[in-house]
Amino acid sequence: MTHQPMSRGLTALIPTAAAPATSSAGERAAAQLHHLRTVALPAPVVAAAVELLADRIRDPDPTTRQAAAAVLAHLTAALQTLDG
Repeated sequence: MTHQPMSRGLTALIPTAAAPATSSAGERAAAQLHHLRTVALPAPVVAAAVELLADRIRDPDPTTRQAAAAVLAHLTAALQTLDG
């Protein structure tokens, strides 16, 4: 009987057939974004996420870079609507 460990963190929230160890951060983010409709967060949380994601733009994995760029664009646009 094989025993697979339970997924934790972001991986537990993402419906994907790939094992967490074989999927990149970008693939997991893309899977999450595919199912995302609406979310409400305090502006400081969004600003912190922008800061943290900025480093992922230089990730060696192209899927991660693409997902990070897409998320950053959405988060930056959301922050700009608050300033305008």
